[in-house]
Amino acid sequence: MTAVLGTAPARRPGPGALRRRLAGTAPLLRLALRRDRVLIPVWLAVITLMVLSMPNTLRQVYGTPDKRADLVASLTTNPTLRAFYGPVFDQSVGGLTAWRVGTFAGVLAAVMSLVVVVRHTREEEETGRQELVSSAGVGRLAPLTAALLAALVANTVLAGLLAVGLAGEGGTGALALGLAVGCTGMVFAAVAAVAAQLTESARLAKGIAAAVLGAAFVLRAAGDAATKDGSSLLTWFSPVGWVEHTRAFADERWWVLLLSAGAVAVGCVAAYELAGHRDLGMSFLPSRPGRAHGRLATAGALARRLQRGAVLGWSAGFLLAGLVLGGMADGATDLVGDNADTRAIFRRMGGHAGLTDAFLSAMVGVVAMVGALYVVASVLRLHGEETSQRAEPVLATPVGRLCWAAGHLVVAFAGTALLMLCAACGFALGHGQDAGPIAAACLVQVPAIWVVGALAVFLYGLSPRLAPASWGAAGAVLLIGWLGPALDVPRAVMNLSPFSHLPKLPGGDLAWTPVLVLTGLAVVLTAAGLAALRRRDLATG
Repeated sequence: MTAVLGTAPARRPGPGALRRRLAGTAPLLRLALRRDRVLIPVWLAVITLMVLSMPNTLRQVYGTPDKRADLVASLTTNPTLRAFYGPVFDQSVGGLTAWRVGTFAGVLAAVMSLVVVVRHTREEEETGRQELVSSAGVGRLAPLTAALLAALVANTVLAGLLAVGLAGEGGTGALALGLAVGCTGMVFAAVAAVAAQLTESARLAKGIAAAVLGAAFVLRAAGDAATKDGSSLLTWFSPVGWVEHTRAFADERWWVLLLSAGAVAVGCVAAYELAGHRDLGMSFLPSRPGRAHGRLATAGALARRLQRGAVLGWSAGFLLAGLVLGGMADGATDLVGDNADTRAIFRRMGGHAGLTDAFLSAMVGVVAMVGALYVVASVLRLHGEETSQRAEPVLATPVGRLCWAAGHLVVAFAGTALLMLCAACGFALGHGQDAGPIAAACLVQVPAIWVVGALAVFLYGLSPRLAPASWGAAGAVLLIGWLGPALDVPRAVMNLSPFSHLPKLPGGDLAWTPVLVLTGLAVVLTAAGLAALRRRDLATG
């Protein structure tokens, strides 16, 4: 009898068991969509506006077939630009739109998806909310399923918006581009679902998924730089490269979408298999035990330890971005040629210096605006520590609120300067010129980034509920800086961004007045936020 029982094969769960494991999926999906009623629409708006504004810009700059043909010819001989944007498969406005923003739309969709999935899986477990929800008869696989469905809803809406918005350029190509971007988002939703099972930390899960996304982008860039027609095997190994291989508006390859569907299926199966073999709150990559005797004697040391990985990751990214963009500077003249409209856009972004200096100034500004995302994320680490109740043990010691907050703010604001120095090194190495003017151009952007970070401090100090609005401010700055010069929006709108008031370096004159005014504004907002934090109750607002 013992032998018979011992050799009985394991039984797979039947339909009834599967329904029990998925019980509560629909309510959790509604809850996820309700919680993300601001987050997802903001992401969708940013991506959609970025893509849909491009055809009008291209018509203004490259309005004739001859101009578009000259652009395509210049791209064929410039491997740096191919690495950044990819190859061009058609010189129509729709084809150039897919070339110019298709890859970046796919990357942004991937970031949106991994944030949504980790937010509703590992983050819920890390904060203990999932344990409370699971006590109400929710199935074991329901949270993961609801998170993936929330990402599916977001990417489906995004694909529909792009398909409808670009239909005027060609319905078939618009549908292909929308589906390619949405499928890329779902691929990395599946990657994030797997990462959420591997680690106990939501931050580390996002880091793993983001690292996979970064590796995919580098593979795509290396493959496109090596070949003129996107035929490199490296791009086929990258989910980001599948966006361009769909060839929207240029003899579409619908079968490429099956690669994304297959990757999503494999990732989801792996995530469900891992989720079924671990306990709630546990992971397959447990946290390493710390030292027997701690060496974090101050709140500032703790803040530096908590944010060390983020600072290193962002610094590496800024160094790489500087290398790539600096290498593109020499080809800017060849790319623009005699196109007066393109020259005007670069000069609106980078000042009225020579074209190369204007291009460098414009790219430094773009990198700095991305730095606004870092400073908001770093400042809002305070919000995460408070809402997860990890701040309470620290504040139960003789550490005061201002000392606790100052530790994180020093990392946020000093880290901003470090990031821009890393970008300056990258620009100098990529461009191969004197590092002094590039370093000045990068560092002069720091006060504008500080203003965005100080606004985050002010909103968080007033109430934890207002803290997420900081992302809206950072997104608005990006939209103004990205689309404003191309669309030639009114100066009053451009002035809403602190970056619009800074001197245009290199090539321009260094004016200290806006630099000092923005620095003073950052100090005032930070002080007001800390004063509000000192008065209010923690975790209640």
